[in-house]
Amino acid sequence: MNAAIDAREPPIQRAVALAGATGLVGRSILDGLLADAAVRSVHVLARRDPGLLHPRLTCHIVNFAALPPLPHVDELYLALGTTIKIAGTQAAFRAVDFDANLAVARAAVAAGARRCGLVSAMGANPESKVFYSRVKGELEKALEQLSLEGLVIARPSMLSGDREALGQPRRPLEKGFVVLSKALGPLIPANYRSIQAAQVARALLARTPLATGRVVLLSGEMQGR
Repeated sequence: MNAAIDAREPPIQRAVALAGATGLVGRSILDGLLADAAVRSVHVLARRDPGLLHPRLTCHIVNFAALPPLPHVDELYLALGTTIKIAGTQAAFRAVDFDANLAVARAAVAAGARRCGLVSAMGANPESKVFYSRVKGELEKALEQLSLEGLVIARPSMLSGDREALGQPRRPLEKGFVVLSKALGPLIPANYRSIQAAQVARALLARTPLATGRVVLLSGEMQGR
């Protein structure tokens, strides 16, 4: 798919599906969707309730390995992700970052979704020798094969945000990288500086509703949003 910029207004009264709403970027995406008057309904797919009540929000507690048919949706956001340390094994990691995300995407496309925003990672490449980067790249490639009018891929560097407030374990590497980014500032190229999860969410929310083709957003482009 080839990227294009569309100057039209986004369609009003969209129905949106979101997987990964309890995560760092996913929660910011959810907040942004609920604040958008053009979104009539948000369907969150999760293994546990995100703990948020809103008249336009419906939470579906699901088994990602056996998803039920979804209600009609126009748009999809994928923010499911873990780490190999948390998952325990490479197979368990792949089950979340590849299998679950792809299963949701296929179900959403079957339910009418024509655009998708994906939280991927810097260095994602299906040919990478690094397992983490290879899985991320394989997911991007698999999504490109679906019947989507637009696919927006965010490839952030190290994320910053309050994981503990969301009930998630701290990630020391993330914290260390944030400190390093602040200390070295402009000496670090923009695409490699740590980035706030909310900035990634805002970038996806801004580009996905009207995306045409494949669009890749790197950290430098998402900074400052």
